[in-house]
Amino acid sequence: MIARLRGRLAGRRADGIVLDVGGVGYLVHATPSVLRRADPGAEVTVETHLHVREDALQLYGFAEPAERELFAELLTVSGVGPKVALAIVSGSSPEELRRAIALEDTARFQAIPGIGKKTAQRVVLELKEKLGLSGDQIAAGPAPARPHLLAREALLELGYSVAEAEQALAGTDPEASPEERVRQALKQAA
Repeated sequence: MIARLRGRLAGRRADGIVLDVGGVGYLVHATPSVLRRADPGAEVTVETHLHVREDALQLYGFAEPAERELFAELLTVSGVGPKVALAIVSGSSPEELRRAIALEDTARFQAIPGIGKKTAQRVVLELKEKLGLSGDQIAAGPAPARPHLLAREALLELGYSVAEAEQALAGTDPEASPEERVRQALKQAA
């Protein structure tokens, strides 16, 4: 298995980047975090996962090992292929996704294009047990999960979609109260 590549960015394509490693160009389907780090001609290190099918070998690239590990876990969920798993990992940090799984936040996954209600429920159900996560552990952890959900619910009541609410809350102070986070999100939108 190819676990990591280091080379120069040779080009960008709609479906990923081309990484020149020792004269060989590898097409890597990458997360946005990799794309942000990759400057043309600069040396880039990418954590990778080689997905093997009977008709293709495909490389998927990640900025950090935690993204790759979560991607591999997502592939074990029934009905989740590499493109859907990449979309899930691309949308949020691994910590945020683990928190959403522990809190059974299926709406977070349904906001991702290509994921319906049943797939979101399967992701939460199958991975919560595999990853050994519980809502109590996450809520007691360093990241305030419940206040985030309260702030998101408030934005949903104001007419935001789940994706819009998550995007608006991403630019707010995670340590602030739910009310303050909603104020900050609305202020940014204005």
